[in-house]
Amino acid sequence: MNFDLWETPTVQADGADEGCVTFVLHDEDHTLGNSLRYMIMKNADVEFCGYTITHPSESKINFRIQTRGGIPAAEPLRRGLNELSDVCQHVLNTFQGLFPSQESCAEADLVLSFLNWGKQQEANLNFHARNRTEKETLGVLANSKS
Repeated sequence: MNFDLWETPTVQADGADEGCVTFVLHDEDHTLGNSLRYMIMKNADVEFCGYTITHPSESKINFRIQTRGGIPAAEPLRRGLNELSDVCQHVLNTFQGLFPSQESCAEADLVLSFLNWGKQQEANLNFHARNRTEKETLGVLANSKS
């Protein structure tokens, strides 16, 4: 994540304290917005945290943080970004530990493909079973009318 907190534009009402700030994050979407909101809301000093996407054609988020006790909103933002980065690094390290080589990655792709194929087959079976049941029901209804 290439993100400099101090270069992030902020929107703050005149006379408002530093504990209620809207940060404008450019070139971001729900992927960062929802994950970061979750991490920040775990902080007991945060009273409110939410974000909006300004428009579907724009890749910009308005990210609002309101804190308790006069704590500047930039602190939970920085902490949330660091914690989210740590979680992402842990997931990456775990994945690389399971599949350390190119051959292992190819094996992982094969296993995932097989699992997806299995899920697709199960979905097909459920679809056919549901259609068969519907046809049987319609057949019973048609026979009952005769």
